[in-house]
Amino acid sequence: MALFQYFPNNYIWNLSVNIAIESGGRVGEIEDMCRPLLEAAARGEDAGTGAFLAQWVAMADKLVGLAGEDEARGRAFSAGAKLQRASLYYITAERMQGHGHPGRAETFAKGQDAFRRGTALARENCARVEIPFGDSFIPGLFTKAEGVNGPAPCVLYVNGLDSCKELLFWSWLPHALAKRGISTLCIDQPGTGEALRANNLYATHETERWATPVFDYLAARPDVLAEKIGMVGISLGGYFTPRAVAFEPRFASGAVWGANHDWREVQQKRLKREGENPVPHYWGHVRWVFGATDMDDFFAKAEGMHLNGVLDRIKVPFLVTHGAKDRQISVDYAHQTYEQLVNSPRRELKIFTDREGGVEHVGADNMSFGRDYIADWFADTLGGHTA
Repeated sequence: MALFQYFPNNYIWNLSVNIAIESGGRVGEIEDMCRPLLEAAARGEDAGTGAFLAQWVAMADKLVGLAGEDEARGRAFSAGAKLQRASLYYITAERMQGHGHPGRAETFAKGQDAFRRGTALARENCARVEIPFGDSFIPGLFTKAEGVNGPAPCVLYVNGLDSCKELLFWSWLPHALAKRGISTLCIDQPGTGEALRANNLYATHETERWATPVFDYLAARPDVLAEKIGMVGISLGGYFTPRAVAFEPRFASGAVWGANHDWREVQQKRLKREGENPVPHYWGHVRWVFGATDMDDFFAKAEGMHLNGVLDRIKVPFLVTHGAKDRQISVDYAHQTYEQLVNSPRRELKIFTDREGGVEHVGADNMSFGRDYIADWFADTLGGHTA
């Protein structure tokens, strides 16, 4: 099993298309958006991103208009579904652009508005929260456990380098956890999504700086069991999550959807063009994420982005998952993380292979296997149910 290769020899664009499909995009709409982009994609992952933005925004704008027609007739569920797809297309287009690209901020705002209106009209199990953080806040989406009377276990779900809380919601892991009796809080932690774009909160290797305040917020909620809070991260979240669980011992369980044991080393490899990048305009993006003034400043800030000497602090169950054919982050890093979890009372390593699927980065070829495996892990370790 492998990525759907719509654009020949353009991994970054194909990754975005696959994530959009896995997030609920419609194939016919994606075909209409991508067919005019074949020539632009052949010019390279950075060169044609403006054309990508124009095509995907045009489809999203059309869906917003169609949703308005539904809403005018009182058809809120239909309007909500269209607005959610519109939001997905806006978000996909926006994350492909370089920092400061014309139209990027406007597209981000459209995506946020369409998501909020769409989830409300569709009556999704999704409530916006804002968690105080310094003189700002960390935005999140809370999905409640289904069929639970009283407080329930909860999982904190965090981004990678370039994802956002809306894409976390559309990975359908919150839905899978809710069915198993577990709530989920998806957040835009510093350096990602709305926290970066609207609140100017930059990434740090010291995950606990923001993970502990978020834990405190969850523990204080009357609908959350404070002693049954887990944490999972996707992609670069495979660094952020183990670091947080190591330094915040109140987390009861942890998991990573893609290991990221030594991201500092990954950056050195990317300088040599070893391994694929996740987004176009990569170096401008990472400088923005870390609030770095130049490349030297970025590498200084990235120096602490590794888990060596950290993981022996973890004394709770921990799951490491990875795709066998991940082209961004070597599967070797999954083995390194697993091997260093020496004090976890229950550690597990799950490598997804061709037998099932989910072999690419964060299972972008088929996210169902990672989603279900992680949801079952938390049901087992936090007290949910699997049937």
